[in-house]
Amino acid sequence: MKIGFIGLGHMGNPMARNLLKHGHTLKVFDVVPDLVKKLSDLGCEVASSPAACSQGVELVVTMLPSSPHVRSVYTGKDSGILHGVPAGVLLIDSSTIDPHTSRDVAMDARAHGNNMVDAPVSGGTGGAEAGTLTFMVGGAVADFEKAKPILQCMGKNIVHCGGAGNGQVAKICNNMMLAIEMIATAEGMALAAKLGMDPKVFAGIANSSSGRCWSSDTYNPYPGVLETAPASRGYSGGFGSDLMLKDLTLVTEAAKAAKQPVMLGAAAQQLYQMHSAMGNGGLDFSSIIKLYKKD
Repeated sequence: MKIGFIGLGHMGNPMARNLLKHGHTLKVFDVVPDLVKKLSDLGCEVASSPAACSQGVELVVTMLPSSPHVRSVYTGKDSGILHGVPAGVLLIDSSTIDPHTSRDVAMDARAHGNNMVDAPVSGGTGGAEAGTLTFMVGGAVADFEKAKPILQCMGKNIVHCGGAGNGQVAKICNNMMLAIEMIATAEGMALAAKLGMDPKVFAGIANSSSGRCWSSDTYNPYPGVLETAPASRGYSGGFGSDLMLKDLTLVTEAAKAAKQPVMLGAAAQQLYQMHSAMGNGGLDFSSIIKLYKKD
């Protein structure tokens, strides 16, 4: 299949390369020339705009930074996808954005004659490189089934979440839970250490009792507890604190629009905002423990 791929950053580049590995041909676009060159060097056709990238292809995938970028790339005057793509071409947006924007753009796409699914991902850059991402997909069942073989080239777990925008709902609500869980783990680990307990011993107890969670047994934020966790390599790699802040901001705004309380989610958003303002935005999100320990 010939696929248009727009957005070639840390996630988009390895996702695009996995499509190439599965025999698809790509037409690509990004506003950063160096990112485009990495794919053109692999034989990909280069487009001059999102509209041009959506012409002469059978399907379009986008992987963009934020809601305004998605609106602009899809509906931007003259250069947007919907100003170039022929009717009938399926659109897949793997950006993480707010559900309202996702549903609005899907409605615009349908009015143009194009079905669309939102398919945000979990698994980070490692999952993108390995082709083991989880895709949370919102859209009609028929469109999900059409998109699934393409998503399986880039991911291992492809889940249909319901109608348009529900992929985004799953992504931001899951990440809100993860952020709260990580903050709770950081508080518990820092307090246990402050009170004189060996962090590894305490983690072992928590992980075999009711305090057990993914943030503790797989991604522990205390340095030296897990050699494979970012905490043991200076919080490099992994999922950045600024990215977690972005998702928490999306979820709190969505909750506000729905008039649904998220007290702990709002507190988590403020803690990560403080953490980022202190210069830690580029560190893995488990570095939130720095708010609780001086070293």
